[in-house]
Amino acid sequence: MQALRKTKRQQREASIEALHEAALALFVSRGYEQTTIDEIAERAGLSKGAVYFYFESKEGLLYSLFDQIDSVVTGRMMKTLSAAGPSAGTKIAAFVNGQAELGITDPDRVLLLILISLEFHGKGGRIEERTNDIYGRMYAALEGVIRLGRKRREFRDDLPVGEQAAIIVAGHDGTFLEWHRRRKKFDGGQLVRALRTSMLAGLAVPQSPAP
Repeated sequence: MQALRKTKRQQREASIEALHEAALALFVSRGYEQTTIDEIAERAGLSKGAVYFYFESKEGLLYSLFDQIDSVVTGRMMKTLSAAGPSAGTKIAAFVNGQAELGITDPDRVLLLILISLEFHGKGGRIEERTNDIYGRMYAALEGVIRLGRKRREFRDDLPVGEQAAIIVAGHDGTFLEWHRRRKKFDGGQLVRALRTSMLAGLAVPQSPAP
């Protein structure tokens, strides 16, 4: 009986994983609205009813994927910022490097966060609320690092903190999208170095001109 329960649990976990991976691939390549439940089920090798059984709806499946995104993207970022240091510049560099590693190990989940934040912008509902929450925590963490940099006199203080954090996130998202579009043209490592250098140069205290 215990072996039977274990088998059923394993089957359930395998089915959920298959649906997650199928939906992830389709949402990234085609967009959420253009993807049907039938297509997700077919790609996962399961019935349409399995989607409703495990997630109740296509939106429920997307929301479940965001649990993974929150852990993989936001959770990892928070740990990276906490472990790096002590300087603010080191933390920003660690943030860029950590997100770049995700571009190798789990690019589709990062891309889905970016794409869904655009597709659901202004629509309301729990998906937009979830993306806003994830980005909100990202902004808050980066703003904290920027304030640390100002306190340590590493970073300039002539620009609003919120705008500086927004530019960092914009650079992060834009780099992911550019890599997604033109990965045959750019070397990933060089692109990350360019992003890291540009971010740190923009945050640094301006040097006084030589007399």
